[in-house]
Amino acid sequence: MQERRQFIQTASALGVMAVSPLVALADEGKKKDAEEVGATEDLMREHGVLNRLLLIYEEGLRRLDQKHDIGPEVFHKTATLVRKFVEDYHEKLEENHIFPEFEKQKKHVELVKVLRKQHQAGRTVTDTVLFQAVGDRYKKAENRRKMVDAIRAFIRMYRPHEAREDTVLFPALRKLITAKRLVELGEQFEKAEDKLFGEEGFEKVVAQVATIEKQLGIYDLEKFTPIVPGE
Repeated sequence: MQERRQFIQTASALGVMAVSPLVALADEGKKKDAEEVGATEDLMREHGVLNRLLLIYEEGLRRLDQKHDIGPEVFHKTATLVRKFVEDYHEKLEENHIFPEFEKQKKHVELVKVLRKQHQAGRTVTDTVLFQAVGDRYKKAENRRKMVDAIRAFIRMYRPHEAREDTVLFPALRKLITAKRLVELGEQFEKAEDKLFGEEGFEKVVAQVATIEKQLGIYDLEKFTPIVPGE
């Protein structure tokens, strides 16, 4: 009887030892899955970066309107991030991987056509900002006016642009392609991000945006809370 008990105890211990690595691997897999960002979530969080860049543009224009001293570097740095992160990365993902899915299946074709056209228009506008927001050119009132007009046009276009993608296009994508295909796209997006910006590329870009926000004094979210009379 004692030998039988010892056998059971030994077998139980071995069973725990054998299962433990499997449990650990499963936990690690769950953790990895939790950390991974899906294709549509990836695109929408990138829209969050775009929105913060638009807020920087708006604050810069507000200061110009109120005759505050603001150098060209704020606009140039912001336009550079727009060019590198929004236009050369985010929009390329949409143009190469998202839009074709709708075009192949003839879904939201007219919307996609307009979105493509607006991408191109945005790049032309960014060219103007990058050109005018430099040294001596920026000092001339006429050049600043061209830059301001370009930025206003950019903001006016991209607010509805990204809102339409978030509320129409991206939700429709989940119905258009399989869950497996969404995972594959997410992996492709991750590789593209690492290639262009290095590991933790998204976090690095967000940090650059935050640096400009702090320079302008608009980083503290509490400052955007309205003061309600009587409270």
